[in-house]
Amino acid sequence: MRVTMDKKKLHKILLGVAGALVVIVIAASTFVVIPAGHTGVVTNFGAVSDGVMTEGLHVKIPFVQQVTKMDNRVTKVDVSFSSASKDLQTVTGSVAVNYRISPQSSALVYQNFGLSVQDTLVVPSISECIKAVTAQYSAEELITQRQSVSEQIKEAIAEKIQSYGLYIEVFNITDFNFSEEFNAAIEAKQTAQQNALKAEQDLARVKIEAEQKVEQARAEAESYRLKNQEITDKTLLNDWIEKWNGELPQIVGDGNGYMMDISSILEGAQSDSAQSAQPTE
Repeated sequence: MRVTMDKKKLHKILLGVAGALVVIVIAASTFVVIPAGHTGVVTNFGAVSDGVMTEGLHVKIPFVQQVTKMDNRVTKVDVSFSSASKDLQTVTGSVAVNYRISPQSSALVYQNFGLSVQDTLVVPSISECIKAVTAQYSAEELITQRQSVSEQIKEAIAEKIQSYGLYIEVFNITDFNFSEEFNAAIEAKQTAQQNALKAEQDLARVKIEAEQKVEQARAEAESYRLKNQEITDKTLLNDWIEKWNGELPQIVGDGNGYMMDISSILEGAQSDSAQSAQPTE
């Protein structure tokens, strides 16, 4: 009899524990917590609902609704690529892309791509857009217009994935390489341009130096002429002084054919000078 009572008591305890476990399971299935930077995509028996759960604590219908947490924070992906330029040069490199899923589009993204949106949409779109853009430029243009190429690739990727609710935050070309033959050709071209520039600069320098020497020679010649002229003038003056008999010219002219006899003037001046020299009483 006592054994029967113990069995009944044990049975009740087991039923109580089982009931408590059921209640705990149901309670756990009723509440869901969405962490910061995430949204909750709700499915009813597998069908995706249009609305999403925001950050915080939410209630769902146990065994009917399932909630999948979608990460809406900025995600970085590094992609290596190999493509061809317009002039058929092989271009290899890598890019870094920061993207995010719009919270309002979480249900659409989950419905189309599940949790593998990066592998099924983002990476293929990046590779496709890089090949499409690089094919529009020659290899040399890809080097000289790298910033423009980067912006065009970013715009192409953004346009391709934006319709699914994804947005590009940052796009950077982290590596850009060409074949060894092309690199050698570019280096040879740069060397030739540098040599041509140096030759042009040398020619300009030689021309300037030659002009400076010509001007210097002209200055020296003018200086020499002026010195000779000064010497000649002094020599002529000395000769004239040595040969002058002390008499002034009687007739002078202006160099234009006009002549004037100044002998009377000189005689008057001499007379006045003689009178002024006589002593006064």
